Amino acid sequence: MSYLVATDGSTESDDAVRYAARQAVAFYETLEIAHVLTPDSELVDGTIILPGEEAAVEAGQGVLENARSVAEEAVGDEPIDVRTQLLTGRPADAITEYAAEAAVDAIYVGHRGLSEEREQVVGSVAKSVVDKADVPVTVIR
Repeated sequence: MSYLVATDGSTESDDAVRYAARQAVAFYETLEIAHVLTPDSELVDGTIILPGEEAAVEAGQGVLENARSVAEEAVGDEPIDVRTQLLTGRPADAITEYAAEAAVDAIYVGHRGLSEEREQVVGSVAKSVVDKADVPVTVIR
């Protein structure tokens, strides 16, 4: 059993990571932290090629490591099992597909992300995750 929290490195997603970490510890769950790489991609011979792939992966790993630190700091001395996943694709689709495949028990997301285009009451990714998920979704404000 595990909880999934999606992060894009924003302040809002750090808040979601903190909340999810505390919930995971309280209920003895594993915390899975996911970051979605979303650069334009193209299909070459059946393989997805991401422009600047190496730099994008390094940046994504950095976001995940920062989120791991945020989670560990949020729970203090409490032991927490944290796993990280670097996903690709459209954020809401990647998050909900991973959640279904990994059979997570709940998803946590920040209410807005880094994109200024998503500056709404509830961000477009958060809203899409709520619409598409088969498990409870908590949107952290």
